[in-house]
Amino acid sequence: MAEKIIMLACSAGMSTSLLVSKMEAAAKADGVNYKIFATASSDIDHQLKSEQKPDVLMLGPQISYMAADVKKKADQAGIPMALINMQDYGMMNGENVLTTAEKLLGDK
Repeated sequence: MAEKIIMLACSAGMSTSLLVSKMEAAAKADGVNYKIFATASSDIDHQLKSEQKPDVLMLGPQISYMAADVKKKADQAGIPMALINMQDYGMMNGENVLTTAEKLLGDK
């Protein structure tokens, strides 16, 4: 079975990088393996069309204003999308964000 890909997007992809590390640690503790990466909001369209497109897309709270537009594009690509909970984002709670992603993937 192919490794599932979780993409996080924020303004520049920088603030989500720490969250990616926390999610990877949570996944390792749970004994699961995902490819998790962060990108800038300006790269979302490219990623949704790439050969290695994500299996799930999660948006950082600071770009929540883009959610409706990005959701349409994600739906067209067949990729589930969710906003990252603001409290989980602020606390960098990788475990909770990973659980949300796994629910979207159907893994939980």
